[in-house]
Amino acid sequence: MWDEKHVQRYEAWYAGKAGSFALRQEKRLLENLISGWPRRGRSLLEVGCGPGYFLEMFWEAGLDVTGLDRSLAMLDAARARMGNRARLDVGNGEHLPYEDNRFDYVALLASLEFMENPQAALEEAIRVAARGVVVGFLNSWSLYYALSGRKRCPASGTLQAAQWYSPYRIKAMLREAAGNKPLTLRSVLPGPVVTWRDVLIFRLCNGWVSPLPFGGFAAVRLDLVNISPVTPIMAKAKSVKPVPSG
Repeated sequence: MWDEKHVQRYEAWYAGKAGSFALRQEKRLLENLISGWPRRGRSLLEVGCGPGYFLEMFWEAGLDVTGLDRSLAMLDAARARMGNRARLDVGNGEHLPYEDNRFDYVALLASLEFMENPQAALEEAIRVAARGVVVGFLNSWSLYYALSGRKRCPASGTLQAAQWYSPYRIKAMLREAAGNKPLTLRSVLPGPVVTWRDVLIFRLCNGWVSPLPFGGFAAVRLDLVNISPVTPIMAKAKSVKPVPSG
């Protein structure tokens, strides 16, 4: 169970230069993945919502959001960030307290890494999701993992106990839970932590939402139903000549 010290450590990481840079790229990745999902009037549950950084992003994207976490300290931080914009519940992601198809979408973002039974958590997410699931994870195929690893993780020890995953493993777990449903993978932050800085060349490298599975943070979107993209494509307006009367 994460206490107030863990919350402070978590928020201190995202308040720093490397952490805030990483957070922006992670949000860009998730925005890219869900860009085709209908959002207005749709609901999303984030399992392991922590202090609400991504809940806020999903809310800003137009979704009605609910956050669930086992840690009361994390939920207090999320409540301070979200106010009345989100419903916040205490609970275990491996045994969700919701009925089948309760939400349109479910997100698990760097939360499987800390669960005793991550496969059960994925099965639960799919059970309560009617339309789709997105899973973000710490990528063991990344340069970030190769150079930092668990014992030297820059988040001041909060990720030392995390189970890092490969894209292959996440996809296999999703297929075991949901069958042969469409999966889409993207990743960001392919460079080492020293390059997670707001410098043009590093932004171009680390901010590119790549289909290659080698970024430090990766995510997979699982579509449970056929969803037609609804994000409008802007067209250049043309002037229209008035039609002569008479």
